[in-house]
Amino acid sequence: MNLALFDLDGTLIPGDSDHAFGAFMIAMGWVDAAEHARRNDGFYLQYLAGTLDIDEYVEFATHAWRVRPLAEQEAARQRFMAEVMAPMIQPQALDLVRAHQQAGDLVAIVTATNEFVTRPVATAFGVPELIAVELQRDAEGRATGRIAGVPSFREGKIDRVNQWLAARGQAFGDFDRTVFYSDSTNDLPLLERVSEPVATNPGPALETLARERGWRILRLFDQ
Repeated sequence: MNLALFDLDGTLIPGDSDHAFGAFMIAMGWVDAAEHARRNDGFYLQYLAGTLDIDEYVEFATHAWRVRPLAEQEAARQRFMAEVMAPMIQPQALDLVRAHQQAGDLVAIVTATNEFVTRPVATAFGVPELIAVELQRDAEGRATGRIAGVPSFREGKIDRVNQWLAARGQAFGDFDRTVFYSDSTNDLPLLERVSEPVATNPGPALETLARERGWRILRLFDQ
């Protein structure tokens, strides 16, 4: 069996789901538009630069919705999926994932965006195995603004994939071929860990590195 891992934002979808959810919160009137947009854009620039403080970002990114009643949170998530995310899912990305599934590969989406935002997206791709930032929740099931366990960000993606495989009684070495698709240098640790790194819709820094190292470059869509 082979292992196929996919980053989500910028890789399987032509955008950033976490940043888009922040914009959706503005459209819903749940946050002050100017202040939220300023901070949201600032965190996104930090992510692109590889300097993001993931704990600080998650506390910020979840605040607008986690103070709402649980039913209201879920209704907003469903609207976001239908109105914003579904149009981002393109046939060529679906075909890539399905090709690995039909080949019998073990497939997972590994993303630094939290599970509240990304679970419906993974479901739309037909991928039950989602490794995302897990949110700490209180006794009532409310997100606290803190991260539960290791965040699936940068080196943490390797830790989380290892934990997931171990829970299945597996390890990287059990697979004949391991492939990871990503657009970002934030994912260099996991790209360097697999046997076949694929720079997918890469940013300039990753594209330069991929060409230097002879990694495959894949363009699923124009960004």
